[in-house]
Amino acid sequence: MSSPTDDRITFNPKQCGGHACIRNMRIRVADVLDMLGEGVTVAEILADFPDLEREDIQACLKFAARRSDIIRLAA
Repeated sequence: MSSPTDDRITFNPKQCGGHACIRNMRIRVADVLDMLGEGVTVAEILADFPDLEREDIQACLKFAARRSDIIRLAA
């Protein structure tokens, strides 16, 4: 079963330096997460980026949660 991030979070080495973007647009996941971290509301983000959907922002949060759960070994 696919998750919301499977379709909404995309990677293209020729776009935005290969960083995670939303639906092949030039809107980086990191930028959306930074805005949320700065206290910008979902409604404000959606107003500023009319091509975004609420589900895109949810996918960003899910993507970040998955990435934070990756175990890394320290040398």
